[in-house]
Parts: sequence; C-alpha cells; structure tokens
Amino acid sequence: MLIQERQTSFLFGGNAPYVEEQYELYLADPVSVTDEWRAYFDALSETPASDGSDREDEAHAPVVSSFVELAKRPRSAVIPLDGGLGLARKQVAVQALISAFRMVGTRKANLDPLLWTPPRAMAELTPAYYGLTAADLSTRFSTADTFLFDEDATLQELVSALEQTYTGTLGAEFMHLTNASERGWWQMRLESTRARPSFSAAEKRRILERLTAAEGLEKYLHTRYVGQKRFSLEGAESLIVLLDELVRHGASKKVRSVVMGMAHRGRLNVLVNVVGKPLHALFDEFDGKDAENLPDGDVKYHKGFSSVIETSDGPVDVDLAFNPSHLEIVNPVVQGMARAKAEAIGAGDARSVLPVEIHGDAAISGQGIVMETLSLSYTRGHGTGGTVHVVVNNQIGFTTSDPRDTRSSFYSTDIAKMIEAPVLHVNGDDPEAVAMAVRLALDYRTEFQRSVVIDLVCFRKYGHQEQDTPSITQPLMYRAIAAHPGVRTLYARALIRQGVTTSDQVESYVTARRESLEEAHSSDAAEASPGLAESSEDHAVAVRYSPPTPEQLRGLAQRIASVPDGYELHPLVGKMMTARREMAAGKKPIDWGMGEHLAFASLLGAGTDVRLSGQDSARGTFNHRHAVLHNQRRTSRSDGVLIPLDHVGEKQGRFAVTNSILSEAAVLAFEYGYSTVNRNALVIWEAQFGDFANGAQVVIDQFIAAGAAKWGQRSGLTLFLPHGQEGQGPEHASARLERYLQLSARDNMRVAQPTTPAQLFHLLRMQALAFDRRPLVVMTPKSLLRHPAAVSTFDELAQGSFREILLDSQVEPSRASSVERVIVTSGKIYFELLEHRRKHGIADTPIIRVEQLYPFPAGQLAAELARYPNLKTVVWCQEESRNQGAWSFIEPQLRELLPSSARLSYAGPAPSASTAPGYHSAHAVRQAELVSSAFAE
Repeated sequence: MLIQERQTSFLFGGNAPYVEEQYELYLADPVSVTDEWRAYFDALSETPASDGSDREDEAHAPVVSSFVELAKRPRSAVIPLDGGLGLARKQVAVQALISAFRMVGTRKANLDPLLWTPPRAMAELTPAYYGLTAADLSTRFSTADTFLFDEDATLQELVSALEQTYTGTLGAEFMHLTNASERGWWQMRLESTRARPSFSAAEKRRILERLTAAEGLEKYLHTRYVGQKRFSLEGAESLIVLLDELVRHGASKKVRSVVMGMAHRGRLNVLVNVVGKPLHALFDEFDGKDAENLPDGDVKYHKGFSSVIETSDGPVDVDLAFNPSHLEIVNPVVQGMARAKAEAIGAGDARSVLPVEIHGDAAISGQGIVMETLSLSYTRGHGTGGTVHVVVNNQIGFTTSDPRDTRSSFYSTDIAKMIEAPVLHVNGDDPEAVAMAVRLALDYRTEFQRSVVIDLVCFRKYGHQEQDTPSITQPLMYRAIAAHPGVRTLYARALIRQGVTTSDQVESYVTARRESLEEAHSSDAAEASPGLAESSEDHAVAVRYSPPTPEQLRGLAQRIASVPDGYELHPLVGKMMTARREMAAGKKPIDWGMGEHLAFASLLGAGTDVRLSGQDSARGTFNHRHAVLHNQRRTSRSDGVLIPLDHVGEKQGRFAVTNSILSEAAVLAFEYGYSTVNRNALVIWEAQFGDFANGAQVVIDQFIAAGAAKWGQRSGLTLFLPHGQEGQGPEHASARLERYLQLSARDNMRVAQPTTPAQLFHLLRMQALAFDRRPLVVMTPKSLLRHPAAVSTFDELAQGSFREILLDSQVEPSRASSVERVIVTSGKIYFELLEHRRKHGIADTPIIRVEQLYPFPAGQLAAELARYPNLKTVVWCQEESRNQGAWSFIEPQLRELLPSSARLSYAGPAPSASTAPGYHSAHAVRQAELVSSAFAE
C-alpha cells in the first residue's frame, strides 16, 4: 500500500529538541556553538520582540516554537535566509535527512531477492525534500550526532554513507525504542560499519558450506522422495546460515543452551543441518520405518530433537521443540522451556539460555498467540531475558494470499514493536548480511536483555508444500522464482570473484555433500533417534509416596501461618491468617486453602519446587489462597511483601506464584514447556474459571493430552479448573469436564475432582512425587472452599494417600442388605445430595464419590457395589447437563461393572446448548429437581 507523501516535512519540527539544545548552549556561552548557530541566535537577539521586550532573556519555548512554525510552512513560503543563518537552517535540514534515513530507510532498502516489486520511492530520503539543492552537495556539514564521520562531511558524502547504512541489503528499525541508550547503540553499530559485514575468508567458506548443505539436502529429498511432503526450505537456505551463526556466535556470548521453536517450512533441514539429527534417522522416516515405537507418533515435520553442538567457545545444548500444525503455538512452549533451563543453571542470569522463535510472515502477523507470547517477554514470572525472533519471510504467506490480505501493517514484523523490539530486515540472497544481522541481534540481546527480530526476506521455491501449484494464483512471483539461480550459486560466484575460493572447491563442496547423503541413505546402521523426552509406554502410576507425620505438618502449618510482629494485614486477610493459626493449633479443622498450602509446604520442605501461575493466582480468584501477603503500611511496590511459603526450611525448593497476564493460551503453553524441563517441580496453571481454558484448547489438545503419545514428551503439568454450578451463569459454571474425559486414553493423564482438603493434599503430593510424570487435570471447587463440611484433620493428611473413590461412611455396614439404590456422583453435588438425604431422613441410600474420573477406578467401584446383595438401581447424578459433564464417559464404564440384578439410571439436567442457566432462580430450581430425582423411583 503506497502512502501519499506530505508536501511539507514533519521532520523539521522533530528537530525542535536539537534547536533548543543549541540555544541553551548559546545562552550559557555563545562561543560553545558553531559560527552558523551563533549567527542565527545573534540575529534573533537583534530582532525586537513583538511585545517590545528584550529578547536576551526570552524563554526557550517561544524561540523553538517560532522555529517549528517556520519549518512547517510550505517550501514555497519559506523565507530565504542569508549568510550564517541560511547555513544553520541547512544544517537542521541535514539533521532531518539523517533522521529520515534512520526512521524509514528500510523502505528503500535492497531487501527483495526476487526484485519482483518496484523499489519504493521515498521523497523523505532525498535532500531536495528538505530544501537542499545540487549546489549544497559539496558543502560540508557537521556530523556530530552520527557515527558516520569524525566531525563533518560533504552532503554528497553524507548521503552516500546514509544510503550504504540504511538502504542496503540489511535495514534496521530501531527509532521506535524509547530508551535513548539503545537507540544510540544501534546508531553506533550500524553507522560505524555502514551496516556492511566483515568476515574472514575462512568464515566465508563456512557460510558457503552451510548453504551447500542446506541446498544439497533439499535437492536430494526432492529427487529421492518424489511427491512426499517435506515443506522445503528452498528459497530460504540462508536460514541455515542464520541459525548456525546464532549457535556459534551465541557461544561467544556465554549462551550455553538454545531452545528453538518453528513450524513446518525448513524444519527437516534445520533438524539435520543445525540441530544434528542423524541423516539415517530422517531417511528412515521417509521410508516408513518407525524406530521410535511410540503409541501414535507424528509426521516427520512436527518432530523435535536435542543435541550438543561443539563450538570454539564451548558446547551448546540445542533443542528444537516439537510442534503440531498450529504454527505459532510452540512460541510460549519454547519460552517455558527456556525459563526452566535458566533456573536450572541457577546463575540468576537468563542470558545463558537463548529462546529462538522462527515465524512465518503470514503467521506472525495473523495469529493471536504471537501477541500473547510477546506480552510475556519482560514480566517477572515469565520473562526469559530476551528472545531472538526470526521471520522466514516468503513474501506470500500461504499460497493464494497477497500481503494486502495477510495483514494491516506495512511489515509483518510490526507486531513486535508492541514490546519495542528492534527489527533487522535482511535480504536472504546476502548470507553475509544475514550472519551480520545475527551478530547484531545477539550483541544487543546480551547488552540489554531484550528481544530482537530478524526478518529474513526470501522466497518459497515450491508452494505451501511440494504438491502445490502456486503459479495458478501467483504467476508473476513464480516467473521470478523460476529465473532465480539460488543463493548458494550466487554466493559461490561472489566468492570466486573475490578469490576466496575456486570453481573446483565449490564443486567439491557439492560433491562431498551428495556423497554423504548417499552414504547415510545406504547405511544399515540406523538407530532410534533421540528426542526431547523418554519413550512413552503405557504403565501404571508409580509413586514414591509417604505423607508427612502429624508433627511435621503442624510445624509446617505454624510456619506458614505466622507473620512478623508489627506486620499489618488487611482485616479480611488477617481473619484468614488467624484461622490458619487456629488450624495449626488443632482448634479448627483444615479448610481447602490450608490443605493446599500444606501440600505445597511439605513438598518445598523436601526440596521439590512449586510453581503456580494464572490470573489472580497469588490471592486466588475466590480469596481462599493469599500465598502473597501485603503489609498495609507498605511505602513502595516492593516493600512489605511477604510470602510465607518462602520460609518453610533452610534448603527448601523454589516457590513461585505469579499473577499472569490476561492470557490463557500463552501462559498455559509456557507452563507446559516449563514442566517438560523441570522434572523436580509441581507446576500448576490455574484458570480463573474453568471455562476460560477454552481459550487454550489447542494447548490442551495438541500438547497436554497428546504430547506423550505423539512425541514421547513427558509433562507433569497440573491444571486447576474451578468447576461447579453456583448460579453465576454459564462461563462461571463449567470447566468442560467432558472434553478432558474425551481426550483421556492410554493413561495419558489423570482427571480428578477432589471434594476434601485431605484429598487435594494427597493428590498434589502424589503428582509431584510420581516417577512417571503425566498431566493432572483437577476440577477445583468454588463454594466448597468455605463449605463447613468440606474440611479435614491433620490425621487425614498424615495417613494414607489419595483415594480414587470415597465410600459412604454414614450407611452402616449392617444395613447393606437393605440397600436397593446407590447414588454415584462426583464433585460438589455430593454435599447437596448429602443434605437432601439428611433433611428427608433417608437411611438406606449410600452416596459414593468418584474422586478420580480417569483412569476410571472400575475395580474399586465394582467391589463396593458388590457389598449390596439386593441392589436394584445405580444412579449416576451430576449437575451438568446430560450432554456435558461425565455422563457420556461414565455410562459405558458403569454398565460394564453393574451387577446383573441392577439397572443404571441418570439423575441430572436435560441436554443443553449452554453449560448453565444465566438466571439464579432457574439454577435453584434445576438443582433442587436433579437432587430430588436422584432419590426418586
């Protein structure tokens, strides 16, 4: 989209601060400014003020204002100035020209390898736009605020230097940075080198070798496996140069671990030529040999890999994370992995671990997960010390798209400006400029611990995949692509011209690569390729579990319920802490918040980390947690903050509780990534309301539920999803329990709905201490947080373990023969059923709670039902609608274990399109009806 140029320059007014600075120097000492500026200000002081006052002491603002107004006039109306004053105005015009190159020089840069779009005409980048003429080209101007020349230069020399620096094959956007020192850093690094790379002959030959490896693999696969999808890198082979330099130059910057995430395009090439996946392992996948032996597996261009790359500055761990077809969803997973790795190193400096996100040009500007992940960049709980973002810019998006349809911004990278990330646009046909961009990006990240973007402008030789025919909709672009010789060929020719290599040496690179590919394909020594995690075999949960003693628990309870003398709590929080001290002393039963805190404290005391994040997680959405206390007399944002769980023991694990940004998808994916790396942690993501997890459904479906079956990637992530009908409308009612049960298979995760603090205590401890980690989905309560019957004792916490079903202790065993009806249920509806039974004096109807829905405890439940010899009816009661909740999952399970003399009955609401009524009165009626129906014939 072309933007109509203004007839007057807005940049003149932008130099007002510069004018004011010169004026201040002039007032302090006239000889401190140049002769031109002194003449200009002398002229002002000799001109009478409009009010007749003396101009000597005139405030700065009117002087600057008059200058700006003059600058805003159309050029034809600008009054010509003579002598020193005219030269001063020309100096300001030169400053405006310099600023224009820094601001928008990239729009004229030589970035397109195809040259299929005409160069953008930028009047602002011409001297004439500022009133400078051909006669001024030989005039010398000050270059004091640049790094282009020592002191001054002719206008012609200056324009040439600016064009070299800002309109070559490497263009930079950095003027949107609000930090002046960062802007100055970029000016210095770019202008002092004219943004031109300088590599040794050996470094250039390595670049050529990397291009040869990238091109050679793609050509081999194209001819060996005709028609198979591979999402070729051809047209963007410089990505291999970029990532190779990222690892090696990163090592010189003390980077010890690189965690990368990328979508399909070029993934196979990156796996082999950057991460080090063996060629024979890749060929086995093309040949259909499934050496990994996973339950389901995945297509080859979704897989990850990890290895150690040796560099001249030491070894670097390199991970390429697994990724499904949802292109950008891996970004927050990478961030979580990087955070966990940095914490494991323990140096307190995130710079040693480098997260790298590789985007597509259409995806980075089109998918909301990108914005959510960018928003995490510098937050306390999710920051990673800066990320290098790489955009593989096909200039086309998906096959039929046009840039006018893929975004509303000029550049696909403009979204990164929301976190003030500098952007380096680089022509993929100039691999040395690509490598220079990497060094600049890493140096900036090291210096400022902030993110940076490299926009690799390239093209895609084939369509979206190799079976596509892009010329149908993009004939002009694909004519240009057909005529392009390839970056390896172009670079080889350039090195031959420079005398860096010879034609024979170039051909030897190609031959050596082809022979290594043939040798790897014919090798019979293929082995299973290692991934990012161990194999995923079906086996039962194994736990090294024993609960703390009552004395240990009381000691922990006293520590986490204590506050320093003089620490003033909010009255509501003070009341809660008083209650917790009474619980610690045995004067009150343990409520939900205290049970959860004791689970955390007991794990922390044993050296296990606990990490909890989500919206409002520190306090708890329902005011039940208050893991972070605030002194009401605090005088600053950091003063007076107390986290009792940080003071459990001398060698305790790390406790982290974070109120996350208002995001579900990015934060949940971050915590998933974190959990795959830190195996010595209880990692919990909490939704404000369970239904809010809908916003992270891709993460749940593709990573949490299926990651082990597809990739062998193990995660012990726990989800807290508040669930239960409270008359607060649909979004605050259901965590969509049915969806998690539908995703459950092959022991891939656990789905539980505990109803007592003791059950939660044991459940969390077992999750943290399990040998074979798998995700845990917990339907957490709301009203039960303060329900007088939903409490536990220290003995219940100190004895036994999590029980998958809770039996009815209120029906005497001696009355078993009189029982004809048993109600089976799960969740808070149990307490409503219990109250109904008490209120109506019903004595012979046991209520069994299923606390773990998956894996379903069929054997335990069958044994309990067998205790009732005259059983006629088993009722499943739920408060969710019939097409929701657990019924669809539970029904076949119950029918299989039902005694032959009994029938199965459903008690609950009818099917509904919504999860709950929006009217409280309708909710109350529905609850009363379903509870009553559970006991009715």
